[in-house]
Amino acid sequence: MATLEFTKMHGCGNDYVYVVATRARPADPSALAIRLSDRHFGIGGDGLIMLAPSNTADIRMEMYNADGSRGDMCGNGIRCLARLAFERGIVRANPMVVETDAGLKTVELRMEKGRVIGATVDMGAPILEGREIPVNAAGRIVDYPLEVDGEHESITAVSMGNPHCVVFVADDGVFKLQDRDFAALGRKFENHNFFPRRVNTEFILPISRHRMRMRVWERGSGETWACGTGACAAVVAAVLTNRSDRVATVELRGGNLEIEWRDGGRDADHVFMTGNAVEVFRGEIELGDAEMVPVGA
Repeated sequence: MATLEFTKMHGCGNDYVYVVATRARPADPSALAIRLSDRHFGIGGDGLIMLAPSNTADIRMEMYNADGSRGDMCGNGIRCLARLAFERGIVRANPMVVETDAGLKTVELRMEKGRVIGATVDMGAPILEGREIPVNAAGRIVDYPLEVDGEHESITAVSMGNPHCVVFVADDGVFKLQDRDFAALGRKFENHNFFPRRVNTEFILPISRHRMRMRVWERGSGETWACGTGACAAVVAAVLTNRSDRVATVELRGGNLEIEWRDGGRDADHVFMTGNAVEVFRGEIELGDAEMVPVGA
């Protein structure tokens, strides 16, 4: 039997199982993600994230959702990955550059008494062209009318390396929905034919021009307690619809994220996200010998 060491971590309650895969890696990470993510029969989490070697950056993030599908980018996940890479001595640079399926991202770790407590991530510039998000329409999708299961919704679409559908709500009704009712609503958006690669959906209640509440349904994982790319998309969408200034706090079920969409200087148009990175516990599980392969095999 092969032994697989793992670390359970979360950013604002968005939790993943982390595996260092610099020498050996799971032969089928998609199947392993499904197995480990199960909250009754596995470790439990929103998916699996592997720390892998990179030829273009300090480290590579390889992400799989709870349903085994490949994820392009995870804002909460990348903060935890950076902390783990730094504390394990895999990467000693701070800031560090992380290769993701959505491109290279720079992560600056926040330290307190010699310990990593969080990070600020340069998430890059948002993608606003419809076909590139992608959605089945051209141009900017801002306060766009969309029929969802017979209901008329107004959506704003943004990509932060993965596609997001932002829906602004006028009251806290969606936040009071029972889990099964919210799941039904989330699936209607996720699998709508307007989104060819499915979509993450953020329901946003503006509180002020510097604060908003968010409940999120993530493609491949269902409802999560936080979504970093979704919080970034929400602030971009709020700015585009004149509901928010460019610096805002996003309140999620698992905590707060600080988002800034810069409009000047060297990093103009880039979105910066700051939040925590928490280690929950470490452990190991047994896998069959054939379930692990050397890196490069």
